[in-house]
Amino acid sequence: MANNNGWIFLFSVWLFVYNLAMLDFHATSAQENITVPAIYIFGDSTVDVGTNSYLPKCKARADMPHNGIDYPGSKATGRFSNGHNVADFLAQFLGYKESPPPFLSLLNKKKQIPKRRIPTKGVNFASGGSGLLDDTGKLLWGDVVSFGKQVQKFRTVRNNISESWGAGGLANISKSIFIISVGSNDMFELFAANKYNLTKKTEKDFLSRLISSYETHLRDLFKLGARKFGIIGVPAIGCCPVQRKLSETGGCLEAMNAYSHLFFTSLQVLLKELSSECKGMLYSLGDTYTMTNVIMETPLPLGLVEVAKACCGKGKLNAELRCEQDSNLCENRHGYLFWDQYHSSQAASGMLAMYLFGGAPFMVSPMSFSQLAVA
Repeated sequence: MANNNGWIFLFSVWLFVYNLAMLDFHATSAQENITVPAIYIFGDSTVDVGTNSYLPKCKARADMPHNGIDYPGSKATGRFSNGHNVADFLAQFLGYKESPPPFLSLLNKKKQIPKRRIPTKGVNFASGGSGLLDDTGKLLWGDVVSFGKQVQKFRTVRNNISESWGAGGLANISKSIFIISVGSNDMFELFAANKYNLTKKTEKDFLSRLISSYETHLRDLFKLGARKFGIIGVPAIGCCPVQRKLSETGGCLEAMNAYSHLFFTSLQVLLKELSSECKGMLYSLGDTYTMTNVIMETPLPLGLVEVAKACCGKGKLNAELRCEQDSNLCENRHGYLFWDQYHSSQAASGMLAMYLFGGAPFMVSPMSFSQLAVA
């Protein structure tokens, strides 16, 4: 958790009041003017909208109740949420109804995209349980789609667009936003494999692998025509209910939080270097580590009453088991920061999306997602 000194607490309250007043303006203006031709989304369960539901051998699934209880029609869509997630809200702020559909939903029985279904408004490639490294999630969850594989699937979409619409279609790709939210699962597995006791060398070597992998995938996307990158950092994952339950006091695992912040600072350096080298590359980097810390310090002004316990689950902090139909379900779903063991609630996802879209510079830089859209 961040410092709890009184002046920081008061500053955080003031900051939220200020930003909430400004963010409504940003969201309204964006919905009146669609500013990007398409949205392409990559990453893990934080932005997955149903990819894993199309993977029979995948155990990281959310296509069962109580998931989706607050989604229109109370439908379990495969989102790890009681309703919409961050990807949906960002899409809404850009003028769309919700996130574009998962790539796998577009395929026919021959595993091809029919010409009539070639997406014009974007695709969501994100897969719950996946990570920056190709092997992340495989042992625990089975068949998940790594970030690298997601980029390969985008190549397929890009080629289909090129064949169907030529130079005009490729030009639209360069004006589109590429939203990426990945890295948490790599860190979860690192800490679990080392029994939460990492040496400095292990931390450094693994961080180097993560950043190197991120660089490779960003370069590949750039070669395929991507120019606008909306990067969502790793939040304070040591404060997820599934990690808190490991503590006798129910507190956050600060070593894990420190590592996610170290990852963020390394990502800052990488993006600065890449944007100076790759002509035409623009990016917005969201500091969700700071965002989640501020939310946990000042929940009441945002209507949140519970920031440690999961809304849906079983056992200690409702975090012993994943959310399913026979799980305990909180009554005030809009007052919880966490929906399940790992994931933010619909209410919290909306807050994070607002900060990414139009928040203060210390939360999203060198420009906000809304500024990136019109750049």
